[in-house]
Amino acid sequence: MPGAEADQTADTDTAATTVTAGLIVIGNEILSGRTRDANLQYLAESLNGIGIRMVEARVIPDDATTIVDTVNQLRARFDYVFTTGGIGPTHDDITSACVARAFGRDLIRDPEAEALLQAHYKPEDRTPARMKMADVPEGATLLDNPVSRAPGFQVENVFVLPGVPRILQAMFEGFKHRLAGGATVHSLTVASFTQEGTVAARLEALQAEYPEMEMGSYPFIRDGRPGSSLVIRGTDRARLEEAGEKLRRIVRDLGNEPFADVT
Repeated sequence: MPGAEADQTADTDTAATTVTAGLIVIGNEILSGRTRDANLQYLAESLNGIGIRMVEARVIPDDATTIVDTVNQLRARFDYVFTTGGIGPTHDDITSACVARAFGRDLIRDPEAEALLQAHYKPEDRTPARMKMADVPEGATLLDNPVSRAPGFQVENVFVLPGVPRILQAMFEGFKHRLAGGATVHSLTVASFTQEGTVAARLEALQAEYPEMEMGSYPFIRDGRPGSSLVIRGTDRARLEEAGEKLRRIVRDLGNEPFADVT
């Protein structure tokens, strides 16, 4: 549902569909390794919990052309797009202007956002740089920021969020009820001291038997012994359990006993 409005709620028809999301992590500091991104895992898990599947995540620099192009690519491809970073007060915070460009809209000083910042800062602290955080694409819907007041915003199916994890999480919790979810993706893990190369052919055959599922193998070493966690993901819980039981039998056939996931 590209361009879906955020105030939709899941219904019987939607629940049978797969609703997708993409994430754009914006910031030179992420690419340089100076700052570690902590938002992907939180958003992916939170979205999955309401029936929205994170399909793709990109990490891009503070470059206007790259941001505009990436926003346009992902908003056409996914039901929802989330951006993180680049909406603060410094010169390299250009996400708001770039999202405006992507949608062909003017960047305006939003009166509500301006009032929020004026109420938050003392008159002597209302610098032009700080007040820049009230600039959003024309027609954008503000997203409440209960931590530091400077709002994020939504334009059609694109949600523009800050990069600071504590603020992002508080903002997301405030609007997630407005997102229309689809079928929840469940996961099942079968872990054992079975190496990937040993189980690979059998896992491939099982994947062919359950094409609607996602199956993956993740190696580990425990107490000096190599093994793998075999993960199955899907929306049909009954089919998931059926595939999981077959996978357990495969592991046992290979001479190992499954145990709780250790990764």
